[in-house]
Amino acid sequence: MTNANSASNNISPIGARSLRMLSMAAIVGILAACSTQVPLDEPSSPTTRPPVSGSIEVLPPDANEPLPPAIQQAKSRWVPVHWSSVPGLEQDNLADAWNAWIKSCGRPPAPFAQFCSEVRRMSLASTEEQRAWMVSRFQPYRVESLDGNPDGMLTSYFEPMLEGTRLPGNGYSIPLYKSPASLGTRKPWFSRQQIETSPQVQAELQDKVIAWVNDPVDAMVLHIQGSGRVRITEPDGSVRLIRVAYAATNDHPYKSIGRWLLDQGLVRDATWPGIKAWIAANPSRVNELLWSNPRYVFFKEEPLSPLDAEFGPNGAQGVPLTPGRSIAVDRASIPYGTPVWMSSTGPTVQLNRLVMAQDTGSAILGAVRADYFAGWGHEAGDFAGRVKQPLRLWVLWPRGVAKR
Repeated sequence: MTNANSASNNISPIGARSLRMLSMAAIVGILAACSTQVPLDEPSSPTTRPPVSGSIEVLPPDANEPLPPAIQQAKSRWVPVHWSSVPGLEQDNLADAWNAWIKSCGRPPAPFAQFCSEVRRMSLASTEEQRAWMVSRFQPYRVESLDGNPDGMLTSYFEPMLEGTRLPGNGYSIPLYKSPASLGTRKPWFSRQQIETSPQVQAELQDKVIAWVNDPVDAMVLHIQGSGRVRITEPDGSVRLIRVAYAATNDHPYKSIGRWLLDQGLVRDATWPGIKAWIAANPSRVNELLWSNPRYVFFKEEPLSPLDAEFGPNGAQGVPLTPGRSIAVDRASIPYGTPVWMSSTGPTVQLNRLVMAQDTGSAILGAVRADYFAGWGHEAGDFAGRVKQPLRLWVLWPRGVAKR
């Protein structure tokens, strides 16, 4: 789990992330300019750019040539298919995906490094030229489980945005901590309840506070997502935007608070509306609810320049995530840095698009499993909290490369 990948640090009222909405009702004062538009299901208009024909040789594959053999991964089987079977290929505006691909070229895996100079040059091409180049260079493989099932599940994650202060007071009493010095000497370290109630533990952490926030549920959602943005008020009254990124955990197992509510018979609906209704009706039991998850996340502060603010935190691949074009995957099924075609139709969104496998998470397990990075802010949080729907994936692997 690095930075945003613990965004997939999982919650599972309706699956891996049904609780991502928990912070939205309490977050106040968030700058509208710091929110990102969540990519929805409307197909984008093709991007018109000057042609680059001739600068890169593009030869479409012969539709009659035999398909290569299947490729076996640790948790999945890749079955070769013709491009004609990839859904929505002609509708996706690839320009945004190209930004994510260029980011992957910052730390390209070996099979894809040879294409990075062309990827950068093709950023000036039209959508049609980008599509033709992609088809000529890569072979699509349908991702299946080892028993041949091509169906999986899509969820979504995001960066919460919180209000915070450097000093406690005026209701800002919930700390976001850096890693303590003794973290590596005791495994597991203290539980969430012990961290929040033990004077001994709090004494060790007193000089490790990055910021103070004003709601424990907000803090819990930040821990679940693994990274977030804080609009922080400094002691001199100035305000700036920072990122708090994942640094470490206390090594306790993650427990879903939605599952705790179900197991206690306190709710029948463990989706966000059901959990929110329970919290509103039982404010005195919020700590009991939160302490049912003993896992605790420690953070590191990162500056957030205007350029950095246009992208998400670094994913497990070590490159910044692109809203709507980065996914977290099970690395035993799909390697980092792999371009992936994603198809998902459900009650929240319809997606047929090119994405990049740039992240992972402890709840993102299985052959056909993806967590879709929605961005940051209220709209992204609302979107991410509602996504749990069927999924199919196709990896785009370099032609002639049989295995990693």
